[in-house]
Amino acid sequence: MGFTIIGIILLIAGYVVSKINDKIQIFGKPLMGIGGILVLAGILFASIVQIDAGHVGVKKLYGQVQPDVLYSGLHMINPLVDVEPVETRTQNYTMSGVHNEGDKVGDDAIRVLSADGLEVTIDLTVLYRVIPESAPNLFKQTGLDYKDKIVRPISRTKIRDNAVYYDAVSLYSTKRDEFQARIYKTIEDEFNKRGLLLENLLIRNIALPTSVKNAIESKINAEQEAQKMQFVLQKERQEADRKRVEAQGIADYQRIISESLTDKQLQYEQIKTMKELAASTNAKIIIMGKGNAPMILDTKN
Repeated sequence: MGFTIIGIILLIAGYVVSKINDKIQIFGKPLMGIGGILVLAGILFASIVQIDAGHVGVKKLYGQVQPDVLYSGLHMINPLVDVEPVETRTQNYTMSGVHNEGDKVGDDAIRVLSADGLEVTIDLTVLYRVIPESAPNLFKQTGLDYKDKIVRPISRTKIRDNAVYYDAVSLYSTKRDEFQARIYKTIEDEFNKRGLLLENLLIRNIALPTSVKNAIESKINAEQEAQKMQFVLQKERQEADRKRVEAQGIADYQRIISESLTDKQLQYEQIKTMKELAASTNAKIIIMGKGNAPMILDTKN
């Protein structure tokens, strides 16, 4: 466009100079020639447009958005057409309660009311991209600030609308995946209507009220203590069973011994033991006998 304007100026200047007088009119034709070349160069450059990778070009002619798009690469177009690049790569929008972690400065977490009336805080990341074929309609109806006009408000609204079907503890634990799948479906439908494709929805964190969190921690601690006590009781029962079996074994042994031993057997075992003591170097006196008539033997040589 700059070359075209300069070329037109030179064309006008050359024409004026050629009409003033014979002395300077010789400069008119060169000026007009240079001006013509610049005009042609400007028109040529204006007719060539480059679309970068990951973008499409939306064409506008006199304010009217054209329905077709230009994909990445070089294109020859009408020099009167303006081309607006629109990014089609994956983008993300994060809403977080951590300072400066999200797209908005400060606490931007989503606060919702659960089915049991408790306030739950949710951190969320939305992954999305522009559908290339829908870029002209998106540009015409919403503009390039679709992140603030579509992504943010729809995501926050749909999360609040669906959170009321779950109680706080379920959102935090057992129903988290179900809740994420539910809001994904509703947000995806709304995005598609407006030319956006929802790629993924990531629930980064769900924070419960302090009172509920403390109650859950107390319950978990109580369950752990109960499990520990069950282990101790089981161990004690096993020890009691072991002792009971051991005592039964001793009792059975004593019963068997008492039934099998006779007086003659006992006398034989006594004599055998005394002989062993007599053969020992430490034995000095052996007392042997039966009934009330003991016999004393001195083993000294």
